[in-house]
Amino acid sequence: MEANAVLDLMWIVICGILVFFMQAGFTLVETGFTRSKNAGNIIMKNIMDLCIGSIGFWAIGYTVMYGESIGSFIGSPTLFFDDVENMHNLFFQTVFAATAATIVSGAVAGRTKFSTYIIFSFIMTVVIYPISGHWVWQGDGWLTELGFVDFAGSTVVHSVGGWAALVGAILVGPRLGKYTNGKSNAIPGHNLLIGALGIFILWLGWFGFNAGSELAISGDSANAVAGIVITTNLAAAAGAFTAMVVSWVKYGKPDISMTLNGALAGLVAITAGCAAVSPMGAFIIGIIGGAVVVLSIDFIDKTLKVDDPVGAVSVHGVCGAIGTLLVGVFATDGGLLYGGGFSLLGVQAIGVLAIGAWAAGTAFIVLYILKKTIGLRVSKEEEVDGLDIHEHKSNVYN
Repeated sequence: MEANAVLDLMWIVICGILVFFMQAGFTLVETGFTRSKNAGNIIMKNIMDLCIGSIGFWAIGYTVMYGESIGSFIGSPTLFFDDVENMHNLFFQTVFAATAATIVSGAVAGRTKFSTYIIFSFIMTVVIYPISGHWVWQGDGWLTELGFVDFAGSTVVHSVGGWAALVGAILVGPRLGKYTNGKSNAIPGHNLLIGALGIFILWLGWFGFNAGSELAISGDSANAVAGIVITTNLAAAAGAFTAMVVSWVKYGKPDISMTLNGALAGLVAITAGCAAVSPMGAFIIGIIGGAVVVLSIDFIDKTLKVDDPVGAVSVHGVCGAIGTLLVGVFATDGGLLYGGGFSLLGVQAIGVLAIGAWAAGTAFIVLYILKKTIGLRVSKEEEVDGLDIHEHKSNVYN
């Protein structure tokens, strides 16, 4: 193997390890932003997302996503992927699949059956995520052929998880006491310090998520990787700062959880265009993401009355869609502001709508069937006492 090929392979594996570590970040964010009596349940869901994702994506999901295309819609599935020359790609794409699945966990926290959740996580990993991913990241996928741009997954990963999370939160219903007399009641998370640590881990892992999607670091790819790291970091910083300012104006004080979610909003928003926009474009995209996430969390909670304890729908679904659309505005090649007209923006809109409809539609079918068969929600007694005791016979905090 040539030296450059070895370097590229090593880069993909290292970035995959960074994305793997993001699972720890998600665990900490979801745990910190929710009640202590459900911390163990959050831990179990996140580790099972990784385990189920690893096994399911190896068993069939990878070839559904990257196998030879059947009608530009789905890869030709084969069982138990064993191509030794592409194991690095299997690993890198596996941790992406686990990320898409785990986004749902936070939105349904505190009231969802563990057994039902792990069934949905498996279906998410082997059917919902890889089929729409095939449309974009396989060379002859139908959205690829249209010219749709989603470099690292604002829509392919994050919006898919976000729209599935929205459906899940609606079908399982709000936590007890969340809405009374038409009013939304705050149910604070038990440990923002843990949540903040999770955000920093996710921010770190995102450099692997985005820069690793270059799939090389040798030759000209070295400069591309460096540029992606900068656009990613700028968007995250701008998102956090903007969310702080907007929450300060809106609530009279700079809100900690909104600021933390602002960093994630910037990261999600820039993921589609991290290789296609300038640093200034990334900065503006981060600002937009940081402002939108505050407004979206409030709207979904207080107007739509959908209980999303960690803001997953807003961070991943809404900001993923907006970030993907903004590629059509800020892309230096074909973007609206760079003389490209509305063509790319139109293609981006088609992709966002198509994948959103697919993710929400399939998630609804699966979750509705599960609701009517084994059930989605724990009993009132179990919810009041906490899922840790009833689902796992343990306490994280003695």
